[in-house]
Amino acid sequence: MSVPAWFARSVYRAQEAAMHRPTFAMLAELERTQWLSREGIEAYQAQRLNRLLASALAHSPWHADRLRAASLDDAIGVGRVTLADLARLPTMNKRDARDNVETLVWRGAPGGVFPYTTGGSSGEPLILYFGRTRQASDAAGRMRARRWWGVEPGEREAYLWGAPVELNKTDRIKTLRDRLVNQLVLNAFAMSPERMDDYLDALQAWQPRCLYGYASSVALLAAHAEARQRTLHLPKLRVVCTTGEPLYPHQRDLIARIFGAPVANEFGSRDIGFTAHEAPGGQMLLMSESHIIEVLNEAGQPVAPGQAGEAVITGLASEAQPFIRYRTGDVLRLSSEPVAGGQGLHVIAEVTGRQTDFVIAADGRVMHALAVIYVLRAVPGIAQFKCIQHALDRMEVQIVPDANWNEAARNAVVAGLHVRLGEALQVELRMLDEIPPEASGKHRYVVSHVPLTEALKQAAA
Repeated sequence: MSVPAWFARSVYRAQEAAMHRPTFAMLAELERTQWLSREGIEAYQAQRLNRLLASALAHSPWHADRLRAASLDDAIGVGRVTLADLARLPTMNKRDARDNVETLVWRGAPGGVFPYTTGGSSGEPLILYFGRTRQASDAAGRMRARRWWGVEPGEREAYLWGAPVELNKTDRIKTLRDRLVNQLVLNAFAMSPERMDDYLDALQAWQPRCLYGYASSVALLAAHAEARQRTLHLPKLRVVCTTGEPLYPHQRDLIARIFGAPVANEFGSRDIGFTAHEAPGGQMLLMSESHIIEVLNEAGQPVAPGQAGEAVITGLASEAQPFIRYRTGDVLRLSSEPVAGGQGLHVIAEVTGRQTDFVIAADGRVMHALAVIYVLRAVPGIAQFKCIQHALDRMEVQIVPDANWNEAARNAVVAGLHVRLGEALQVELRMLDEIPPEASGKHRYVVSHVPLTEALKQAAA
């Protein structure tokens, strides 16, 4: 089932209005502000920063203490905090967000606050709260980025994304809603060869303007099509948008060749939001109206443009639970070059990202690593984890427990992994005081030693 784009857009507008999300008003604002000069963009950032800090001072005691300690409270009161003044505040990290959630969240934020669980590839589960402004900001930012590629709101999109193992009533309602707004969702957590054949057929029939999904999952589907010698005819496809992990050059080439459209990577995370997106021409553009980004070295000092460092981000739409000078753990380089398309947005030269892996069920289903991560991050009592698939029927789960760990949590981990990978899976839980990084210094939180078939290895790399 598909509907005209104007109808899908109207349904989406009605949904956002019913949810009290100012998504389309924000989209209109973003279409205007992107054409400001770089100086105009930074003045706009300073205005939003002062509003965010004023809200944090009034409603977030943890931040309020830090703002007063930095002697910024008086300047906030008259709206005179500058972007440079941010450096007077200490950074915050994921543990700060986890351990101080009740003194961070503004539960009276207009429209209410809504809990989300994240952890992603960082392996440190985090419960955070979004407000309506943050939800609308992310959605509006993505719609603007799609427009850069000629995809208008309401036009057909296909998502290679995580989905429940079994659809309950709520999920079936969501599936109907997806179709009414012209979105087709394909399950990235169940990519057996037979299922991927069905996905290729579905894409051929759906004829999307945009395909969106985890970078490695989209590459896996492209590799499968190549192995099957499938020739796809998708003349309406304008862009393939990838997310969630680094997009390697060979993956980009493979995806573009198989799907016949350019590939654009995005950068962001559940906690800090939709942060940047690749534009035609290859530049990664920051969502500057909603994010202030600093790049710091190991000593916490800013690096020169073009040098790599940790991304420390302030989310300007995060009033419900402010993320101010938040250490993301991502390593990137900023560029001082202007945007080729004429916008005043900031440019990210390169993102060194989070690396995930695939896991494989005994029945041959290939799953994105997030299928396992979602299980672990939903269980209370886990401070950090690492999953190692040694064989189709054996997975080692390393856990650094916190005070909430108990037998029920242990059972939930085992049961959740059995749902994803089958009842025959032997789950070996190891309790550790810490989980060391790889020899490279990077942390990998899902590692599989079970090889993909030779035809699919290219996509996983």
